[in-house]
Parts: sequence; structure tokens; C-alpha cells
Amino acid sequence: MGNAQERSSKRFGLIGKDISYSFSQDYFSKKFEKLGLEDHIYQNFDLKDVKDFTQVLEQFLDIKGLNVTIPYKEQIIPYLNELSALASEIGAVNTIQFKGDQMIGHNTDHYGFTESIRPLLQSHHLKALILGTGGASKAVFHALRSLGIRPTFVSRRPKAAELSYHQLCNRIMADHLVIVNCTPLGTHPNIQEHPNVPYDRLTERHLLFDLIYNPAETTFLRRGREQGATTINGLKMLELQAEKAWEIWNDQ
Repeated sequence: MGNAQERSSKRFGLIGKDISYSFSQDYFSKKFEKLGLEDHIYQNFDLKDVKDFTQVLEQFLDIKGLNVTIPYKEQIIPYLNELSALASEIGAVNTIQFKGDQMIGHNTDHYGFTESIRPLLQSHHLKALILGTGGASKAVFHALRSLGIRPTFVSRRPKAAELSYHQLCNRIMADHLVIVNCTPLGTHPNIQEHPNVPYDRLTERHLLFDLIYNPAETTFLRRGREQGATTINGLKMLELQAEKAWEIWNDQ
């Protein structure tokens, strides 16, 4: 996790599990270098359990901001002093602001998703299917509603008002023209995996969004493109949410 003696005037990082692939570390390290911020450092805190978060805080007293990723976007909340109104409404946090002795949870996934999908939306995009029910999917759900689109969750273990993959019949596929993959299926190196949706029912009226960015085109997106659907991966969303996080960290 690092040496307690390490000194840095401004340390940032990512809280998650199995995050060696991290977009954030590469993105912010390059950003700091470009801006000439030699006293800034960004590192991964790969935690086996969310309880280890307290050890990070004890070991590194110079932390100025953190990102949070799978699987801790919801589990991290009890450790925070406060939530922004949006993070509270969504019920998931992906950015932690250190303000004085307070840790404030924010959600910038909402902003990143909204601004990356908005240019692709058309008048017939009225209903959406959200594949997966993890922390990121909650932000996607609220973002779609704010865009005037009615979302429905699809899960392998559906709760009330959710659908199972087996229920994705012709009518539902024809009715829900936006489909967002919030599952990890298809992430490198398991690029052959994909959500179990009826791809033969996709058309040029469909818009497929995959939160995955590695590979750039998942099997989910490729099969949608082959049916004529509009497709977009999660890279722009990640860049936008990262910039929004940077804005929040600098708001002291």
C-alpha cells in the first residue's frame, strides 16, 4: 500500500478492488505532469475489504482527494461525514472531497454519463434498459431520468420492478431503444463475454452504451453495431467524471 514515510504535499488516489487496470491513475498522473504539478501524486489503493479504508487514512495524512470504484461505491458511504445532495439521492459515491477535517462524498458518474450520451439521443429514445444493478448503474438510472428517459433495470436476480434477461422479449426490445451495459462482462481480458440480450432484435434505432472502455469495442457494442445500432463506450464518460472530480477537489 506504500510506505508511511513517503512525503507528498498533495496525494490523490483510487479506492477499489483489483484495480491494476485503473484508468484514473494513468489519467491523473499524465494530467499532473502536463500541469507541472510536481508535488501531486496519484496512486491506487487496492483494498481487499472496505474496512481497510481506515488504514489508508491513518497511513497517508496528505490525501487531498479520492476516487472510488467497484465494488465500494455504496460500501464507502458509512465512512464519510457528509454526502452531496446528488450522491445522497443516487446512493453511490465515486469521488471523495477532503474539506478541513470532513470527508464529503460526491457522484461525478452522473455528470460523465449525462454529457457523453446527450449528443447521441434522438426523439425516439424514450425508454432504456440498464444491464446490471451495481453502484454505477444507480448514477446511470438517475441520469437517464434527468434526460427524460424512463429506465428499467435488468438483472440476473431481479427485484420488484426489474426485469430478468429471459424477459427481454421482442416487445420490450422494440420499446426500449437505449441499452446501457453497467456489468463488467466483456472487460479485458475476458473480451468474448457479453450480456445475454437478444442481439438479433437490435436495430438502427437502438443506442448502445457500454461503461467499459477496455477494449474500446466490446462484444456487446460490436454485435450492436453489426445490427446497425449507434454505439459508444465509456471512455468519454470516464474523462468527464475525472475532470468533474478534479474540479471538486480544487473547491476548497
